[in-house]
Amino acid sequence: MTDARRIVVKVGSSSLTTAAGGLDADRVDALVDVLAKVRSGGEREIVLVSSGAIAAGLAPLGLVRRPKDLARQQAAASVGQGLLVARYTASFARYGVRVGQVLLTSDDTSRRAHYRNAYSTLDQLLEMGAFPVVNENDTVATDEIRFGDNDRLAALVAHLVHADLLVLLSDVDGLYDGDPSKPGTSRIAEVGGPADLEGVTIGSAGKAGVGTGGMVTKVEAARIATAAGIPVVLTSASQVADALGGRDTGTYFHRTGRRSADRLLWLAHASTPQGSLTLDDGAVRAVVERRTSLLPAGISAVEGEFSAGDPVELRDPAGRPVARGLVNFDAKEIPQLLGRSTRDLARELGPAYEREVVHRDDLVILAPRPAP
Repeated sequence: MTDARRIVVKVGSSSLTTAAGGLDADRVDALVDVLAKVRSGGEREIVLVSSGAIAAGLAPLGLVRRPKDLARQQAAASVGQGLLVARYTASFARYGVRVGQVLLTSDDTSRRAHYRNAYSTLDQLLEMGAFPVVNENDTVATDEIRFGDNDRLAALVAHLVHADLLVLLSDVDGLYDGDPSKPGTSRIAEVGGPADLEGVTIGSAGKAGVGTGGMVTKVEAARIATAAGIPVVLTSASQVADALGGRDTGTYFHRTGRRSADRLLWLAHASTPQGSLTLDDGAVRAVVERRTSLLPAGISAVEGEFSAGDPVELRDPAGRPVARGLVNFDAKEIPQLLGRSTRDLARELGPAYEREVVHRDDLVILAPRPAP
């Protein structure tokens, strides 16, 4: 951990706000004190993924708890996001550090041009000495607003910025083998892979009631990051200095895989399919086993309303999802392409139709096809 040079730190709503809603200035300042000190030598770079926008907007809007309906969540986020960034800006200003706000949705990062822009912005902020604070764009997000309280977003941002370490901060000091509030449970110091968590009961959202996460989303975020070659430390916000200093704290998740193609990780874990394409058996084998592009000849059915560039799900004849990809045609164009060769389509409809429906560079396998 002490060798990590670029680090992503994620902090949850419960670590920044009061139970009644509203930001706790002392908690924010305590976190900033540690982060500013760690990066002060110039040898380490930190990107902060911060929840708290919705929670920060509760008290100013007279809400006693996090609303369940999307419209009021987004209203709270609209008020709270400004308060959250203003608090970070004022706190980091004590150290002469400028804050750069970056708001993301999954759509921004599953499309090639948007993904490159997101990386360039974050990388440039770090190069210029600013401190990036990332959050989901809750005021316009739909499904993303329930996206694991930013835990999964943090894992994906860690991959996006080529981080060496991901630190997930919670109101609990690590992962336990049961309910930490009950006697007889103990902290799990290290996780080498999924097998180490077999039989472990993982809890949901915390006691504060201002976030949507919990251990389930944090363990899932750790799985995504470690599979992409990024180790993870899960600990409490009060122990962030120990985590960044490489001392024994929380739960350390060892990397289980190697870095994968950037956008494909987002496509697999952050995109929301706008429709689906059903493939015949031959196309499933070609896409899943040989990793080829999807051609019109292998498609038997289309569902949903989508435009070229949208993510779609690829299904086998039984309806099971096997892959996800960015489609090159609008939904209304595809029925006339079903089962036909690109050569015939080009001859009848023009050269624009002599191309893949989903190119292999824009396609990620979700699960291997089971043996017949």
